[in-house]
Amino acid sequence: MESSDLGENGSPKYHQANPDPMSEDAQQKERDFRKKLNRDVREVVSESIHKGVKLIVHRPEYVLENKQEYVGLSKELMPVVREIARKTLPLLEHEISSEFARNHYYGTKFQAENVAYRDYRYFAKKRPPTESPSLVVGLRVDESASMAAFGRLEAAKRAVIAVYEFCQICNIPILIYGDTADVSRIEQMSIFAYTDFNKTDPNDRFRLMGIRARSNNRDGMALRIIAERLVDSPQQTKLLISISDGQPKAMDDYTGSYAAQDMQQTISEYERKGVTFLAAAIGQDKDVIHQIYGNERFLDITNLNEFPRKLVRIISRYL
Repeated sequence: MESSDLGENGSPKYHQANPDPMSEDAQQKERDFRKKLNRDVREVVSESIHKGVKLIVHRPEYVLENKQEYVGLSKELMPVVREIARKTLPLLEHEISSEFARNHYYGTKFQAENVAYRDYRYFAKKRPPTESPSLVVGLRVDESASMAAFGRLEAAKRAVIAVYEFCQICNIPILIYGDTADVSRIEQMSIFAYTDFNKTDPNDRFRLMGIRARSNNRDGMALRIIAERLVDSPQQTKLLISISDGQPKAMDDYTGSYAAQDMQQTISEYERKGVTFLAAAIGQDKDVIHQIYGNERFLDITNLNEFPRKLVRIISRYL
């Protein structure tokens, strides 16, 4: 059999992991960080219905091909991202110097223009001299097998790149995790920590190209893990966006009304803790996702080509 790892002239192809060499100290810190992530997320779900699910958090490496893919996808996106950031940064500077902090659920000043957004953040309140507006973003990417269909995976990657680069320009802490379920009997839930605000790395942008269509999806568990990370962050506004193409479905019986109820309970629990949820639905189960999340948290992404631009603009509104 002819090996697929041979070049045109029969010479071997080399797939170098993390082509930028890491020192031994950096490698050890990376291992320690991954171990801590595993401990922390297992503690988060230990009191939930997911407490018996076997979970592993991965910190994906990247290869030269990931860099090349990133360059190809980002080339057309970056002008759009920079333009939105250029319009957003002056507003952010104005917000920092403003006497009032905007976009609150309660306060002393009513903002009529915000009623159109239907997210109940209609008020402004006096800001102490030491307080500045702040936002942290958590992006959850559904890596179920159905994401491979109809260009959804590439659309998700393009949107993730746009959000990541926008957040870098605007100095917004961002966490991007992918997830899938039922890879094996000993790995019933897989989390892929592509970027994390507790350990930033310029090479994270290349890790994002490891997003794949894999197996099933246990949405409620993923939402709980990311929401808890956001709750622990010091930023004032905590935004969690879930990119998904289908309804929750994982073995043995995580599906239907049982899974939907778990997701709704998780959303309600963490909204009380200050997390704002948005669901970007890009697949065939939009009606189900809409029903689970409700009108005020639902984004119908019909045009996948417009997805990156639309998502970045939505995030900019929370600054």
